[in-house]
Amino acid sequence: ADLPPRKECAVTWRDTLMKELPQFEVVLLVGGYAQDWHLGDRAGNSLSDTVADWKRITSKKVTPRFWPLPHPSWRNNGWLKQRPWFEEQLLPELRKDIRRVLMATREL
Repeated sequence: ADLPPRKECAVTWRDTLMKELPQFEVVLLVGGYAQDWHLGDRAGNSLSDTVADWKRITSKKVTPRFWPLPHPSWRNNGWLKQRPWFEEQLLPELRKDIRRVLMATREL
């Protein structure tokens, strides 16, 4: 399992960093800690529950749009095999969303 982020990092740096960066339209929430932080009570009881609820989470018409994802690791091959919807449904929609943002950026 992953170690949790160090507690002082978010308190010390997150707000300052986020104020300095441009507004994000899409944020990839990689792993349970990121999902819990950004989604709060909208996160599921587990990473699997939260990722499975991706349609509801991404349907919110808010900026940024959050995409819950598992860690990209060879150790997650079993997780991916048990959830073919991740590659068949979620990833194509995520690609469309990223493409949309990139195309809008190009127009600026």
